[in-house]
Amino acid sequence: MEELQTELFHPSSQVLQAFEEIPLYSVLERIKEKHNLEKVKKKLVRNAAFGNFFGVMALFQSGRLIKDQKALLESIQLLQQLSHHQAHLRDLPRKTLIDIMSEVPETVFEEVLFGIVQSDLASAFTSPENLHLLLVGIQKFPGVLKPKNLKKLFGSPTVVNKENIPRLVELLQSAAKSEKKDKKLPGVVFDLLQVSLKEGAFELFWEEGVENGLLKEKSGPVSYMCYRLLGSALPLLSLDQLQMVFKGKVMQHYGEHVVTTQLPDRFKFAPEMEGYIDEFLSSCDDPERQLAVMIGFSTLTNQGYPVLSSSSRVVKHLQPVALQNYIDWLKDMFLRPDFDCCLDFSSNRQKQNQGNVNIAQHKIVRLRKWIIHRLANIIESSAKKEESLVMDISRFCLFHAFFETKKKTSQIRETNVLPSKPIDEEAHSVAENYFFGLLQTLNTLTVLGDTAKAAALREKHIHGVTADGKLWIFLLVEYANKLLSSEHVRAVKPFTKGQRDAWERTLQSVKNLQKKENKSDSAKVIAFQQLLLLMAIHLFKNQSETMDVLSDLLNCTERAFSKEPKKKKTDSAEPGWVEVMVEILLSLLAQPSLLIRRISKSVFVRICPNLTKRGLQLILDVLDPYQEQNEESAVVVMEESDKRIKSARDTDEEGSEDSSDEGDTEEENDSGDDEKNEEVDEDFRSQLMNVLQAGNALGGDESDEELDDEAMMALDKNISALFAEQQKRIQAKKDEKDRMRKEKILRRDFKIKVLDLIEAFLNKQSENPLVFDVIEPLLRVIEQCMSSDSDKQEVDFLQKTANIFKNSLCRTKQYCKRVDALQEDLHTFVERLVTKACKHTVSSVALYYFSASLYLLKVLRGNTSDKSSTPPPLPEKQSNAIPQACQVLSTGCLDMKRVTVIYQQALTQFLTKRNSALTSSMFHDLFKRFPIMCKPLVDILVKSITAGARQHQQAQACLLLQKVLLLRELKLLMTEEEWEELIRESISQVTESLKMVGKCIVKADKEKVAKSLELLNILLKTVIEQNLHVKLTELDKVLVALNQSEGIGNSARLDSLYWNVMRWLNYTKPKKEKTANKPAQEAEPLKRKKKGFLPETKKRKNRKKGTQENGVAPATDEDGEPAAPEEQLPGTETPKQKKGSRKRKNQNRGVRENGVTVTGSGEEAVNGGDAVADKKKKKKNMNKKRKADAGNEAEQVSAAKKTKRNVNQEAQQKQEKANQQKQGKAKKKRKDAKTPLPQE
Repeated sequence: MEELQTELFHPSSQVLQAFEEIPLYSVLERIKEKHNLEKVKKKLVRNAAFGNFFGVMALFQSGRLIKDQKALLESIQLLQQLSHHQAHLRDLPRKTLIDIMSEVPETVFEEVLFGIVQSDLASAFTSPENLHLLLVGIQKFPGVLKPKNLKKLFGSPTVVNKENIPRLVELLQSAAKSEKKDKKLPGVVFDLLQVSLKEGAFELFWEEGVENGLLKEKSGPVSYMCYRLLGSALPLLSLDQLQMVFKGKVMQHYGEHVVTTQLPDRFKFAPEMEGYIDEFLSSCDDPERQLAVMIGFSTLTNQGYPVLSSSSRVVKHLQPVALQNYIDWLKDMFLRPDFDCCLDFSSNRQKQNQGNVNIAQHKIVRLRKWIIHRLANIIESSAKKEESLVMDISRFCLFHAFFETKKKTSQIRETNVLPSKPIDEEAHSVAENYFFGLLQTLNTLTVLGDTAKAAALREKHIHGVTADGKLWIFLLVEYANKLLSSEHVRAVKPFTKGQRDAWERTLQSVKNLQKKENKSDSAKVIAFQQLLLLMAIHLFKNQSETMDVLSDLLNCTERAFSKEPKKKKTDSAEPGWVEVMVEILLSLLAQPSLLIRRISKSVFVRICPNLTKRGLQLILDVLDPYQEQNEESAVVVMEESDKRIKSARDTDEEGSEDSSDEGDTEEENDSGDDEKNEEVDEDFRSQLMNVLQAGNALGGDESDEELDDEAMMALDKNISALFAEQQKRIQAKKDEKDRMRKEKILRRDFKIKVLDLIEAFLNKQSENPLVFDVIEPLLRVIEQCMSSDSDKQEVDFLQKTANIFKNSLCRTKQYCKRVDALQEDLHTFVERLVTKACKHTVSSVALYYFSASLYLLKVLRGNTSDKSSTPPPLPEKQSNAIPQACQVLSTGCLDMKRVTVIYQQALTQFLTKRNSALTSSMFHDLFKRFPIMCKPLVDILVKSITAGARQHQQAQACLLLQKVLLLRELKLLMTEEEWEELIRESISQVTESLKMVGKCIVKADKEKVAKSLELLNILLKTVIEQNLHVKLTELDKVLVALNQSEGIGNSARLDSLYWNVMRWLNYTKPKKEKTANKPAQEAEPLKRKKKGFLPETKKRKNRKKGTQENGVAPATDEDGEPAAPEEQLPGTETPKQKKGSRKRKNQNRGVRENGVTVTGSGEEAVNGGDAVADKKKKKKNMNKKRKADAGNEAEQVSAAKKTKRNVNQEAQQKQEKANQQKQGKAKKKRKDAKTPLPQE
């Protein structure tokens, strides 16, 4: 409505604001006079009401209404009058009156308005609008609306009191229902809250009016209004009032709403309430009130679990003091849960399902789970925090995840407070999972602090370290080591001697790495430190599994940073440290922890320079589609599956949810359908028959009488046992199928993760010769995915593989520069790739093989060798003109003869084989990237213009030749004689190709002709611009004949291409004359097929039909009569007249005998017989009302067409009408001279 008001009265208000000399009172009088509500008709009351309302709004928006007391008085009275038209204006006049009052000075209100609105103020408890007016007046004009005056108005000095509460509740309920569509707090409710605070009656208003009044009516709009009132009241309440509100019924009612509206289609108020909290915390500077609000919402619990989200981001607005106090409160509640300070509730369903569960213990577990997540999330939030606070939370989470207090000690802060209730195994497990999520947050945490060193680290985008450069995870490991060494603390899972030795060895290895951090690659050192420390902490979680990995990792680390790591490579039986490291990283990639996978990837990036062929092969074997059934890979998948099951409740691992779980439900339903449709196997059928025969159930009709009750019971027991066993077999098959399906999903997900390692290797080691070993495995993966299932996971796997192949391999600018020893292998590799591309049946897969061969060509050309062939010598003129030609046309290590044969065979197959997987874009890419390949292959293109397998291949040959001729490098490779001979031979081949084009062109021929003409355009342009000695006589004849025999058909595109070519032969496109082709145009309708005919009873027999003279039907004048010969000459008709004559000829086509037009079967001659005259009379009588004056039907047709003619036609019609009387006699004589034939 505000937008509507702005659009309607804002221009008027601007005018009144700009021209102050216009008196407002006169404007208001004119408005009232024009829209007089008393004199207006009943139908126009709505328009008059809106006219008055918008007029007052324009006066108010001008800003001058407050200054003009007379106009202000009249405007208020008019608004009071308009308030009675609620059917049209609703509450708009009352709202406008309130807006005007809020801007009027107190003196003006007392002198001018108080007497007018006194009646409205006295009736404040009759409607929400009047109550709102009173509340605004009390806040705006406290000197006028004193308690004495209020008592005179409605009998009480205050608004909020026990007598008025029932009536106020009714008004607030009415306001809530009127504002339910706007989803906002009504203004009258908020003003009433402010007045209650001003009068000191907030407790009365909240308890009696809201909790015991509004909430009793279980209505959605009223409940939401109470929630909004709670959120809006937060900035206005004192500390005691906040605590009173948080323990009231509104909070409990809100908590029940949050718990019971978890379904996706239900309205959720929680985000809106969080917005109120966020707004309050951001605007409040009082730490105590901030803390009270956070604790108030954190103590609203549903069976111990707070309703406020544990990941809520409102804590970012807390003051440092409030944040520290809130953290201390959370830690104290974790150790000593106090549900007496909580507003706890249970839903009806929870009360029904309680059973024999220990409710008190259940509440404690739920509360501790929420608190741990809340503490971990505070570190992740953007709140301003110090390193000491982060370390305090991290130590607390680590301690209660893996340790327990035996005795208090001042050396360990976490032991100062003992838990009032023991922390059970489930709580330790929850804290353990959230702690590893906390490690992930610390690993990506930016450097904290305001020091110069911290700022320098932030500029370098270094994460996971403190301001002094120490790793957060290292500080936690040091703290854990301190706990392990303390006698006052014991571990939840104590270490064995071997595990403790591995722990000590890990710490020593990390210290050794820290000494080398400044000497060697610091990034590599930090990556290994992170991995070692992370594995050390995992000893507290999975001790047996981590020990094997940690011991191998320690050995690899020592060998990786030893001074002589290459000496051990002589022993081929023992794998190198890189191979062992790769195996460790692959096993860690199967972990559900996102942190482990990220650190594993960073470590792999650092060891890529040391990667061996054997280590790379370990990674490629995982991607090999033909080794999926390998026993080793199955073990890896099963380990990953077990770990995934154990960490199913690990909610801290943000990235551990794999896409493999998305289609579980759908595929399980599919498997269930398969079981339903599964036919009964023969073994079960035979077993069932044996059971029935043993019980004599198949003995015949008399067998039922012989079976007694005991035999029947025994038979039923045997049958039920048989069916139970069969059901177990079916379930076993279903479980096995489901297990295999899940293993396949896990295996595919693991391969997707391994692709990250391949991508990292290609990006970091693009100049490594091992890159060539990655090409074929990736191609096999792409080929296998193209022919496998098309589920989402498979598509993601294929897409990621293809992107890595294209972007990280083929399109990279860096490549291996040391291929002297690999020249023979790479040439063989190119031949193998091109051969596979030719043999493939799918173009999309063949494209990847062809692209890989081009990548190898780029590598070979970019390398230099002493044995490599030198580029062909260039002509002196071209060499002098282009000094860079030698560099552009360099062959490098390419064996041009061998490579030429390979691509000649491929190009020949593409142009001679009907169903080739190769495409023209592949060869265009070849020619564009390697212009030196153009000359050896151009002859094949020229010959294929006529020797192609089909028209399509011939057209593709023309297209490729056209692209090749446009390459500047091709001319550099050829002498002038060779270039001229190429152009001559190309024109000759195109000429022969166009000779074979027949008159009737099909779609394939059109494509061929189009490409031929495009090629000819380039060839002729080259001939003329370069003055080549090429004879074009034969081509001229062929092109002229092509147009005369309609070889190009009716295609506009071919016609345009044709005349573009003829332009080079000094031909110009003839202009089409409208009169020259008139007989042919009029004869054309005779060739058209009739699309249908009307029955004789439906045909209009009275149409004027003129004779055809010299093959042209006579034109008609404005009255529908034929025009005289001297007035309508042949070839002078307008297009519309031609169209009309064609229609008449098609409709009245007949045989001409001796100059007389004879109609066909079922039709009569023009102007013929008495039947026609009778028909005319009937037609005139039927159309008498529609005719302006007497006339025949031809006049109607002519009159109807007259409105559609252009200006030239109207002028011609006027001239014909002027000569109508002179022509009348001649027309009559012609009619008499014609003798119509009788109707057949």
